[in-house]
Amino acid sequence: MPPYIYPVIETAELEITFLELAEQWRQETGMLSAIAKISMHPAYQRIIGMGQPVVPLILRELERQPDHWFWALNAITGANPVKPEQRGRIKQMAQAWIDWGKTNGYRW
Repeated sequence: MPPYIYPVIETAELEITFLELAEQWRQETGMLSAIAKISMHPAYQRIIGMGQPVVPLILRELERQPDHWFWALNAITGANPVKPEQRGRIKQMAQAWIDWGKTNGYRW
């Protein structure tokens, strides 16, 4: 079984936890501009700790609303599809990760 396909029950519980943590992270970091502080927030770190199963959920969030999920995706996957000229451009960075996810077989 590929690492990104999980039983439905586990996936539903994982999604609920992810959405709760993501909302907490957004609410508590919305006024921050320092990426390091945003990425070191405890809820964000817990999401990273959830590992590969949350990658499709993060990619779905990026598609829905681009945000600073790049550090988490890099920490979980070890990949970095963002080109140097895209750095700092949230929509372009998000699209690079979305394209990477589709190319690598993630479904959301």
